[in-house]
Amino acid sequence: MKIPAEFDGIRPFEPEELPQVYERLLADPQFRMVLAYVLPGIPFETVREKMLSCKTNLEFQLSFCYNFIQSLINRLTTGCDMNASAIDISGRYTFVSNHRDIVLDSGFLDKLLIDAGFKTTCEIAIGDNLLSLPWVKDLVRVNKSFIVRRGLSPRETLTASKTMSDYMHFAIEEKHDNIWIAQREGRAKDSDDRTQPAILKMMAIGGGKGDTVEKLKRLHIVPLAISYEYDPCDYLKAKEFQQKRDNAAWKKSAMDDIISMKTGITGYKGHVHYQCAPCIDKWLDTIGANTPKTEVFDIIAEHIDHEIHSNYMLYPSNYIALDMLNGNDANADKYTSEEKSGFIKYIDGQLAKIDLPDKDDKFLTERMLTMYANPVINFIKATK
Repeated sequence: MKIPAEFDGIRPFEPEELPQVYERLLADPQFRMVLAYVLPGIPFETVREKMLSCKTNLEFQLSFCYNFIQSLINRLTTGCDMNASAIDISGRYTFVSNHRDIVLDSGFLDKLLIDAGFKTTCEIAIGDNLLSLPWVKDLVRVNKSFIVRRGLSPRETLTASKTMSDYMHFAIEEKHDNIWIAQREGRAKDSDDRTQPAILKMMAIGGGKGDTVEKLKRLHIVPLAISYEYDPCDYLKAKEFQQKRDNAAWKKSAMDDIISMKTGITGYKGHVHYQCAPCIDKWLDTIGANTPKTEVFDIIAEHIDHEIHSNYMLYPSNYIALDMLNGNDANADKYTSEEKSGFIKYIDGQLAKIDLPDKDDKFLTERMLTMYANPVINFIKATK
């Protein structure tokens, strides 16, 4: 398949490019250290031979990524599953989800799609702010990622958005692949998940002729609710809240992102659940032709939010956090006293990991409790 040259700077690597990229990765000392961690006890030459035998990106994912993700599920969760009954697995979709973990939101999805019977995984939208190391950029493009350019001028942003939108339409319509993209730029640190209309505007700016609704229908958007029982990065997110509170000029560094990625991958997550809502194609037809263009993206974003909020899997930790915030036991029927004691101990343990010179324990605890309570609050509003 001939890929338009305009996509060369952002698209995943094509099969004919893989051998050269493999050699570049295998020669990188840091990547070799990662291989030794991911595949302990396996000789380097064995890994090299296996990697070079992968002729496509999907073969690479099935040979390396699938088993790695399964090992994380076995060691660091009590189960990871997906309900895809609302969609036809023979279709190709743009999964728009809430965003909890930098790496694993899409990593788990790839594995779960294969388990559900899909013939392929998904192409992953990833910000270039996470790709400061050349070998990481190579690896994610082998792993079917396309790059979202950040930190551009308004004019550059418009051009980059058009290119990315055109690429997403190309991936769905010509490559017949799935796409995963978060509902907003960056993770919702307080778990109050809201779709940014700007993400939808980007999707509709390219894709050739047609109005907004027609172009979004061609992307076959599926709202996807991701629920983690425990978020290993909760204490890091709480720490960020205090740093921003105490210093308005504070900015996250590339090293902060690396620490978050490592913590998210290696930390305990409890149970993890993915729930696919129905594809919104038919719902889009209900938007009136006379709806002002300025309101269309807000209406669609609200619908996606409703679908995500109403499809959360809620855990005792979520209800305990809400009751602790409110100072009551209104949801005591959703958890036991043992579960509450265990959750309090968990929060105290996460709080102890935060290293700040003027550590505000009360504020940090409130921030972590809010992260776990917000899914319940939004679920209740969405399902009234």
